Amino acid sequence: MATLISCGPGFFAKTLGLLSSRSLSRLAPLWTSVFETFPQTWCTCVCPAVRGVSFSTSSGGPPKRPLTGYLRYAVQQRPAVAKQYPDVRIVEITKKIAQEWRLLSPEQKKPYQEAALAAREVYKEEMTIFKEQLTLAQATALKEEKRQKVARRRAIRKKRELTMLGKPKRPRSAFNIFMSEHFQEATGESMQAKMKNLLEDWSKLHTSQKEVYMQLAEDDKIRYKNEIKSWEEHMVEMGREDLIRNRKKKTKPKKSVKAKGNKTKIKVVSESEGTEMPASSPGTGKSNSRAKKAEE
Repeated sequence: MATLISCGPGFFAKTLGLLSSRSLSRLAPLWTSVFETFPQTWCTCVCPAVRGVSFSTSSGGPPKRPLTGYLRYAVQQRPAVAKQYPDVRIVEITKKIAQEWRLLSPEQKKPYQEAALAAREVYKEEMTIFKEQLTLAQATALKEEKRQKVARRRAIRKKRELTMLGKPKRPRSAFNIFMSEHFQEATGESMQAKMKNLLEDWSKLHTSQKEVYMQLAEDDKIRYKNEIKSWEEHMVEMGREDLIRNRKKKTKPKKSVKAKGNKTKIKVVSESEGTEMPASSPGTGKSNSRAKKAEE
C-alpha cells in the first residue's frame, strides 16, 4: 500500500474519476494482478509509463503506449549517467545506457520486462474502452492517422536504407547551389528568414551572374546521371531491383483495330487463281456477286 501512496494518490484519483463503473469493473482485475505481482518495482518501473495516460475521448487522443523493458531502464538510469558524465552529449549517454543494458543478467532485466508486460495488458484494456467511446467519424479519423504514421515510418526506413546503400544524392538546382554558397553570410535570425532573403538576392542577380550557377547545376545533373546508372547496376547485381526507380516496362501487345459500323474489309481468295479480292460487308449485294464471280 505504501508503494501506491508514494506513486501518487492524485494520479489514481484523477484516473478513477474519468472511468465509468463499467470500465472500473473491467480494469479492476488487471490492476489488482499488477499490484500483487510487482509490489517492489511498481513505483520505479510502471508508474512513469502510465502517468498521464488518457482514459476518455475528451482528452483528444488514445492511451499512450507503455514503455518497453529497456526504455524503463533507460529512463531510470539517464539522470545518474548524465550526472556522471556532464560534458557528454545525449547520444553518447544513450549509447552508454544501451551498453549497460546488454551487460545485465536475465535476472536483473526481469523486473523491467515483467513490468512492461503488465503495463501492456493494462494498455490493451484501456484501448478497448477508448475505442468503444468513439463515434464512427472519430474511429475513421483515428484509422487514417494510424495509416499516415505507418506510411511516414516506412518512408523514413526506406530513406535510411537507401542512404546506407550509398544511393547518389539528387542533383541540385541553380538556386540551391547559390543558397549553399551564401547561406552562412545571409542576414536573418531564423532559417526561414535567411532563405527568404537569399531568394530575394537571387531574383536581383543579372542573367550573366545566374549562368554560372546554371552551368554548375547542369554539371551536377551529369554527375547524378552517371552515378545513379552505376548504382542501379550494382543494385541489380545484389538482387535489389525493387530499389531501381525506372524499371523497363513490358511491351503490351497491340490491340486489334475494331471496324467502324458494318463496313469491314474481307479478303476473298479465289480457289482457281489464288488471288485475294477485297469485299464489303456481307449485307451488300456487290459482295455476293463478286464472290460468285471469283468462284466461277
